[in-house]
Amino acid sequence: MASPVCLIVNPAAGGGRSGRLGPELERTLREHGLSVRRVDTRDLEHARELAREAAGSGETVVALSGDGMIGAIADELRSIPGAVLGVLPGGRGNDFARVLGISDDPQAACATIVAGAPRAVDVGEVQGRAFVGIASAGFDSDANRIANEAPSWLGGLVYAYGALRALASWRPATFEIELDPPGERHTFTGYSIGAANSKAYGGGMFAAPGALLDDGLLEVMTMETVSRWRFLSSVLPRVFKGTHVGLDEVHVFRAAEVAISADRPFTMYADGDPIGELPLRVRAVKGAVSVIVPIESPAAPAFAAPHPAADAQGSGDGGTPAGSPSDESPVSP
Repeated sequence: MASPVCLIVNPAAGGGRSGRLGPELERTLREHGLSVRRVDTRDLEHARELAREAAGSGETVVALSGDGMIGAIADELRSIPGAVLGVLPGGRGNDFARVLGISDDPQAACATIVAGAPRAVDVGEVQGRAFVGIASAGFDSDANRIANEAPSWLGGLVYAYGALRALASWRPATFEIELDPPGERHTFTGYSIGAANSKAYGGGMFAAPGALLDDGLLEVMTMETVSRWRFLSSVLPRVFKGTHVGLDEVHVFRAAEVAISADRPFTMYADGDPIGELPLRVRAVKGAVSVIVPIESPAAPAFAAPHPAADAQGSGDGGTPAGSPSDESPVSP
C-alpha cells in the first residue's frame, strides 16, 4: 500500500536553492504517482515538529534541505516506530546524500525516493541529540563558525573558505579522548578531533573514509600539529579524497563512544550546526532511523552489508526489478 509523502522544505537552505526547488520537486514526485504534501519550515524546531506530525500520521518524511535539518529530522524520527526518512539534497554541502549514493541532481534524487528502499542507518548522539554526519571540535569549530557566517554565493566552497579563514588565526590546542570500548585514553596537541558516523562533511571532505553507517561504531580522527604550509599543501587537498589518513599526523580510532575534552573552550559542531560545548561525550546509536537509499551500493560503500533488497533482486526468485515497487518501499506509486 502506498504511503503519502510529506515533503519538508527548508526554503533558506543552499542560499535559497531548496525554496526554489520545492514546487518543482513536488511536481516531479507527483508525476511518479506519489501523493505529496509540501510544507516549508521556519527553523530546525519547526522542522522537528512537522516531521513528528507527518510520521505520526503515517506519511513518509522527505527532507529537502542541507545536512543540518536532515540530522534534526532524523533525530526526531528515530523515536517514532515505523517512521521513514527520504533525503533530497538542497543545501550547500549535501554530504549525507553524497555518502548514501544519492545524486546531487534533484530529479535523479527524486528517482531514489521512488525506486530506492529503506534501511536502518546509524546516527551519532551528543547530549541526547542525534546527528547523521560528523561531530568535530577544535580547528573545525572556528571553520564551521566562519562558514556559517559566509555569503551564500560561495555555495559548496563555503567550507573550504571557512577552513582557510580559520587557519590564519589558529593556535594549536591540547585534546584528550577516552574511547569506550576499548577504554583507551589519548592526549595530543594539534588541530581537531572528529567523531564520525558517516564518511564526509564540509561539502565533499572525506574526513572519515572508513566510517560505515551500519556498524554501530564511530570513526574517531585526531590531527596533530602541522605547519600552516603543510596543512594547505598536504592535509587539506587530501581530505577531499580521504587519503589524509595516511599522514603521520592523522590518527584514526574506532569506538562505540568517545569522551572529548580540551585545554580551552570549544563549540562542537555536527552536521554543520553547533551541538554543545566541550567537554562532551559522543556515542553511536546502531540502526536508529530508517532511510530510503539506493538499492545499489555507491562507489565508496556506506554500509558494511549490502542492501537486503539487493539480495532479493539478485535471487531472481520473488525479487523485484530495480525501479519497481516492492513491499520494502514505503512510497511505491
